[in-house]
Amino acid sequence: MDIRKYTFPPHGDDRGQLVAIEEMKDLPFDIKRVYYIYDTLADVVRGHHAHKCLKQVLLCVHGSCKIHLDNGHETAEVLLDKPNEGLYIENDMWREMYDFTSDAVLLVLASEYYDEADYIRNYDEFKKFIASKESEN
Repeated sequence: MDIRKYTFPPHGDDRGQLVAIEEMKDLPFDIKRVYYIYDTLADVVRGHHAHKCLKQVLLCVHGSCKIHLDNGHETAEVLLDKPNEGLYIENDMWREMYDFTSDAVLLVLASEYYDEADYIRNYDEFKKFIASKESEN
């Protein structure tokens, strides 16, 4: 499984740090949607879905959390705990976010606008979707 993390260089001085992210320069896509998750309890698991088209970069800008990735054949666990490090998630990837610290803020940069039809929310349907794509190739 190809796991890509992006490190966005901080720019700072005695006043603090600043991280700038520019679409199609620092990211491999145009940003169409930005959202963030916070106040998530430690025992809560978020996500439980994949996307047919949408790509994302996840940054835990405060605190930490873990990301479970599944491409239908392999799984991986990724820790996000640096505010200038982002995890790139391609489409066709099942994802679950969990083990949030009490102060965690997970920022998501998305390549598409919200579209419920792009979501695969059932894991068995996800596996069938992956198998059908592979049989086309």
